[in-house]
Amino acid sequence: MGQMDFELPEELKMVQSVLRDFVTQQLKPLERSILGRAADLSDATMYLPLEKEQELMGMAKDMRLWGVGIPEELGGVDLGTLGNCLVAEELGQTVVLFTFGDVTPILFECNPEQKEKYFLPVFNRQKYAYLALMEPGKEGFENMEMRAERTNGRYYLNGKKVSLSRAGEDYFAVVFGVTSPDKGLRGGVTCFLVDKDTPGFTVSGGSEKTGWEAQVREPVSLTFDNCPVPAENILGEDGEAFYLGRKWLPARRVVRSAKTVGAAQRILDEATIEAQTWTSFGQVISRRASIQAALADIATNIHAARLMVYEVAWKADQRQPIQREAAMVKLFVTQMIHYVADNAAHIFNAPAYVGGLPMERFCRNAIAMSSTNFALQLQRNIIARDILKGLKI
Repeated sequence: MGQMDFELPEELKMVQSVLRDFVTQQLKPLERSILGRAADLSDATMYLPLEKEQELMGMAKDMRLWGVGIPEELGGVDLGTLGNCLVAEELGQTVVLFTFGDVTPILFECNPEQKEKYFLPVFNRQKYAYLALMEPGKEGFENMEMRAERTNGRYYLNGKKVSLSRAGEDYFAVVFGVTSPDKGLRGGVTCFLVDKDTPGFTVSGGSEKTGWEAQVREPVSLTFDNCPVPAENILGEDGEAFYLGRKWLPARRVVRSAKTVGAAQRILDEATIEAQTWTSFGQVISRRASIQAALADIATNIHAARLMVYEVAWKADQRQPIQREAAMVKLFVTQMIHYVADNAAHIFNAPAYVGGLPMERFCRNAIAMSSTNFALQLQRNIIARDILKGLKI
């Protein structure tokens, strides 16, 4: 009988240790500058100053960890799905937003010319890519209103999009538009790379806020008014946008889930300190049965989520199909982080999202990592369809 092995490979243990030190020594000390030092937190910000990010980027490159999730053929390190989960889990334990060269996997599909013009500048933090899939007031994609009509070798885009990508001075948009309305999502949607100064392309919002407003990321609004895009700026094939990045998406869900697990672990750590130091009626609250129950429930949920993440990540690295399991992980971890935040609120004796609590910003960030109701339903649909395939009626 084969033996089950739950040990991480030694090389990944080393990466995990290096990343843990990096987060502890370099990122966590910067949290106060992000959270704000003023009594009213009016100096709170969402992002680090650009010069500090550049310094951290240089350190990551020196550690040979820049591009941990980027394929080697594109200049990355490519630690594999499990390795990327370990990285994401450590980064999830701080409110400092920093990635080791993360790039939306859709841009992995760039052709050689597009790689030089779009992928590499994003990878090297010279440009920002606005992923423009969602539309204002909509959660789904079925009734996409963005249109792209072809005339004389060009596509003319008309419509509006919203992006949660970080705003920057030099940018381009990755835009999904309907080119063949009669073919639906699986054959009628095309992805375009739209340059910053293209006529008819305007951007608003996305400014970096300070104070209390820094806790909620403002979406970037993109408007396209008869915006001309040359055919060579199509990413992938005409009408095939639905299939872009499908080979990357399940693993991406697992890595994002790992970051949420890291956030939950940090919440547990802070809640444990609170339980051991806060007193009520002359006793530390950790002696209360309800507090102990909350800590136990948080730890149990985190443990279950972490095991799910690691198992599916391992399967992905073994080239096994993970579509159903990735959806399960995303669904469970999203539910888990809400449960963890609610139990932490009990330990801190107030809702975790009320201004003034030490964990407020962290809980908000953690919840922001989780999916919308539409995305959760999408995960459920993926799971259910896969289950039903095995039923013969």
